[in-house]
Amino acid sequence: MIESASLDARPLAVTMGDPAGIGPEIVARMFLRRPAQRRWIVVGDPMVMRHVLAALDPAARVRRVATPAEARFDDGVLNVLASSECVALPPVGRISAESGRAAYAAISTAIQMARDGAIRGIVTAPIHKEALAAAGLHYPGHTEILAEQAGGARVAMMLANEDIRVVLVTIHCSLRDAIRRADFPAQMTAIRLAQAGARALGIARPRVAVAGLNPHAGEGGLFGEEEARIIAPAIAQARSEGIDASGPWPGDTVFMQAREKRFDVVVAQYHDQGLIPVKYMGLAQGVNITLGLPFIRTSPDHGTAFDIAGRGIADPSSLETAFDCACRLTIPVPRPGAAA
Repeated sequence: MIESASLDARPLAVTMGDPAGIGPEIVARMFLRRPAQRRWIVVGDPMVMRHVLAALDPAARVRRVATPAEARFDDGVLNVLASSECVALPPVGRISAESGRAAYAAISTAIQMARDGAIRGIVTAPIHKEALAAAGLHYPGHTEILAEQAGGARVAMMLANEDIRVVLVTIHCSLRDAIRRADFPAQMTAIRLAQAGARALGIARPRVAVAGLNPHAGEGGLFGEEEARIIAPAIAQARSEGIDASGPWPGDTVFMQAREKRFDVVVAQYHDQGLIPVKYMGLAQGVNITLGLPFIRTSPDHGTAFDIAGRGIADPSSLETAFDCACRLTIPVPRPGAAA
């Protein structure tokens, strides 16, 4: 039986993100802005975190810990578990292999701790895909790293804010590849995880709207056959499993209907179809939740912001929203096909 968030005393881990971006700064700012909510540890490079924290508050201190069990949360010191050891501070606002390796090491260390049960979940600060590639790590993003290192889990990305929740059938790939990958198994994974993810957010019987792939959801086959051949059968299968799924709905109106509370979560077919509506409504309140993992993972809905890194003006609001969401969640959600 999964413990509820309120009963689970294990800390959350917050990864520092790419050290050349705003990740370390927003992590440090969240720590300083929330003195009453510090039951969490940073996974990252102690030198980087010490430097950033001192720039914001010279009196603030970092405690290096070897395990989450060594952390203390009652003395105003930031607990940092070292996942890397930079020889010098990475160049701020620039892509580098060193930054990519450090960001990846923080993610991998946090995943292992979550799999071992040492932490309750992970909140990840932003990483840069080009820095990962410069380090020889060819991952499109966090989601793919998490899926691989969590035992090859079939996962889905949920983006959520106060108005709408969106789960993606396909994530980081070209539009041509997205059409190919949006097959029946991918539809079922997304629909099942949309229901499970909405339940984890406290919705007892989620209404799941599935967007079409083509304009006007194919217009009865005039604009494409994927709706009739793939998406509608997946919706029928989901309904036979007791999921309140409907559609396929035209992608140009389904998000408006979700905002008007006709639906609780929308299954979008590809990255921009689902993320543009969420991000248009503002980044500060958007949260990325990875569904299908055996542990909690959330992240802010923005990137590394190299253009403002190191200037001391980064806003931690989206990270704080992601952290608060992780605190509320009662996942890990069931894997696709598991009993609800």
